[in-house]
Amino acid sequence: MHVSLAVESIGQLLKLLELKTSMLGSFVLLCLGICLLFFILKIKRPENFPPGPQLIPIIGNLLHLSVENPLENLEKLAKRYGNVFSIYIGGRPAVILNGVEAMKEALVTKALDFAGRPQDLMVNHSLQGRSFILSDYGPHWKEQRRFALMTLRNFGMGKQSMEQRILEELSHVIAFLEKSVGKTMDPQTMFHKSAFNVIFLVLFGSRYDYDDKFLKDFINLFTENARIANGPWSMLYDSLPIARHLPLPFKKAFKNVKTAVQMAANLVTEHQNTRSPGKPRDLTDCYLDEIEKRGKDGSSFEEAQLIYFVMDLQFAGTDTTSNTMLTAFLYLMTHPEIQEKCQQEIDKVLGGKEHATFEDRNMMPYTQAVIHESQRIASTVPLSVFHSTTKNTELMGYSIPKGTLIIPNLDSVLHEEGQWKFPHEFNPLNFLNDQGEFEKPEAFMPFSAGPRMCLGEGLARMQLFLILVTLLRRFKFVWPEDAGEPDYAPLFGVTLSPKPYKMFVMLRQN
Repeated sequence: MHVSLAVESIGQLLKLLELKTSMLGSFVLLCLGICLLFFILKIKRPENFPPGPQLIPIIGNLLHLSVENPLENLEKLAKRYGNVFSIYIGGRPAVILNGVEAMKEALVTKALDFAGRPQDLMVNHSLQGRSFILSDYGPHWKEQRRFALMTLRNFGMGKQSMEQRILEELSHVIAFLEKSVGKTMDPQTMFHKSAFNVIFLVLFGSRYDYDDKFLKDFINLFTENARIANGPWSMLYDSLPIARHLPLPFKKAFKNVKTAVQMAANLVTEHQNTRSPGKPRDLTDCYLDEIEKRGKDGSSFEEAQLIYFVMDLQFAGTDTTSNTMLTAFLYLMTHPEIQEKCQQEIDKVLGGKEHATFEDRNMMPYTQAVIHESQRIASTVPLSVFHSTTKNTELMGYSIPKGTLIIPNLDSVLHEEGQWKFPHEFNPLNFLNDQGEFEKPEAFMPFSAGPRMCLGEGLARMQLFLILVTLLRRFKFVWPEDAGEPDYAPLFGVTLSPKPYKMFVMLRQN
């Protein structure tokens, strides 16, 4: 009897548990349904908002974009929806700008309407919201940019002193290459390290040997974070805020920034201990002088900001220049007739001069065309740095609400049909008129446009010219016989870079 009662009780308990489980399951499904309905209603495109592909709940349009390289996906979407279209990154609307017309209207004609920066992204959070380049449009950003432009100009941007810094660094590159004459070598790290040292000279007044651990570590931190920032884990972080608390691989980006901040902080402390106020040696000294001059009340100038300021400029000045040079030499090796024509022009113009100067570019139209074509093909920062709208505005007839994420697809402009003679191939004629004179089309905007365009354009242009002319004057670069067919497809990241390749170095017989 006790057994039968026990069995009966267990049976009733199981039925009760089954009922409760069923009710719990129904409750969970109801909650999910409500959340899904709320999400669908929440991400409904606003009235007169740019068109775009159908949304998928929770993830938006992420499945429409390839992690490896979304540029081809964006090109297809532009052909379907027009040069101004929208996608959703999770629940966040983003407007993609394609082509010269849309880019000019947004970044030049209505520059202030589109001059903001989105703040709720992984890259902002990893830099604790202190990045100068990523800071939102406002008084503090204006202060920092005005200071940067003035100081860079005073430290020889576009002047002979800057040339000397670049040529001094090139002497180390030449010594490095001379050891490789008659051999096959990897140019990847060489260009990164030389570009790093040039901007480091401006920021801190010194340079590092190419085998120095500090230099290698700093570049590795930048390179790894650039990869993470445009990978799937960054997309997950930006799309699903709930995932930010999970121990996922994007945590490595935060750890890397913390390490880089400490390295930069040590350099700033060293400068504080050795500087003479009012007698700056470099940009860091100028910034420290500015902190003392302004005081603390309401000023955006402070030591913590300086650390992120120099990190911004160091990364921007290293990655873009080095990847452009890697692209240039990849095409020069695989188009030997173009390399030879450059060398003939360089020899003719320079003659017996000891070294090139930036002014020599005005007498080298073909070499200028090759450099600019390398920049166009490299498309080093293909999606620019993301913008956001500062107010409700209009673009190409569409209504864009305040705070909308704006992605300028610079790559679309640099390869736009109708803007270039040869939009899809490497050809210096894209920058030469019928008389063989250098000519720069308005679609050439690798540094973006408007008030938020790259402030290091002057330094980059000088570096690219002096590096290419100096190296081509002394060396011949050959695609190795055993290297197979060249692969021109780039690796996508914060910046585009060519796939790793080797080069065979020969000494020219002048």
